[in-house]
Amino acid sequence: MDESDFEGTLVLERLAEIGKIEAFFDAIDSDDFKRAVSLLKLAKIDAETIAIVLKKMAAADTDH
Repeated sequence: MDESDFEGTLVLERLAEIGKIEAFFDAIDSDDFKRAVSLLKLAKIDAETIAIVLKKMAAADTDH
């Protein structure tokens, strides 16, 4: 998966499979990068996609 394809679909589908969407959004809302990574790994998201998610989290954090 590359960044141009990333709109969260794969990530959200995998998080939904393990019932962790709400926990993931809570981690994002609280800027809890460690928790977000932990949940993504639990959902078996690859390292490249995790890096994209973290990049987007960091970028969103600087926007407000």
